[in-house]
Amino acid sequence: MVAVRDIIITGLLLGGVFALVSVGLSLEYGVARVLNVAHGEFIMLGAFLTFWLFSSVNLNPLVSILVSGVFIFVIGWFLHSTLFRRLMDSSPSLEVFEGQSMLASFGLLYVVQNIARLIWGSQTHQVLFLSRTVTGAQIPLNRLVSLGVVIVIGGAFYFFLARTRMGKAIRASAQDPTTAGLMGVNIHTVLAICFGLGLAMAGIAGTLISTVYAIQTNMGLQYTVIAMIVVVLGGLGSISGAMIGGVILGIVSQLVTYFQPTMTFIAYYAIFIVLLLVRPKGIMGK
Repeated sequence: MVAVRDIIITGLLLGGVFALVSVGLSLEYGVARVLNVAHGEFIMLGAFLTFWLFSSVNLNPLVSILVSGVFIFVIGWFLHSTLFRRLMDSSPSLEVFEGQSMLASFGLLYVVQNIARLIWGSQTHQVLFLSRTVTGAQIPLNRLVSLGVVIVIGGAFYFFLARTRMGKAIRASAQDPTTAGLMGVNIHTVLAICFGLGLAMAGIAGTLISTVYAIQTNMGLQYTVIAMIVVVLGGLGSISGAMIGGVILGIVSQLVTYFQPTMTFIAYYAIFIVLLLVRPKGIMGK
């Protein structure tokens, strides 16, 4: 019973981070229509910004969330307003744009990864923050703090989408961008904000990951794969689905790790393939 309890608790904690990772990708593809295969590189960038601020000026990682989130949001907004907007305007159809934007993001992956490698090298680093365990449960305090941050950010983001004018514009653009444009929504601005928010979520997830796990400049691809699996599991473009999918994959990850740690990524791919065959629309897909 203790083992089952530990698997569920650690799975929920890991699933919260997976959910945050995947909500960003869901925004980028579900609204901005960019299948960003460089998504994980911005998780890596958020992690290393946190490490750099912590090691150089001893900035609390919880404060680094604001720094990495805002900084990477600006990068995302700029990238969409220049690179992806130009591709969108020059593409004859949405399908062509999706293909071209995916190829462009491949190039972006190598650019970000190699710049990070030049700055921080290829060695492993970690931010030692709240690494002590909670009495009785033997759960690292940094994981509990990470889950709390994910819950707060998830609640704030839900409120933003449901209650604010920009949130309504984002939902309208996701459902029918043409009609939303006719109703006065500035589509290009909304898409740029969505892409920036997606990358900001990645950066914040990177900050949380850096306080729990060791980080490397080549870590991005594995988190891109995880985000894609969670997005398919939850349903393409569904924010709530990404949250649910993240929690499910986190529990599955801990269950497989408990019995056979080397099989974790194989289990991820097995889930991905089964989903594509059985329910390609995902849990919350329509």
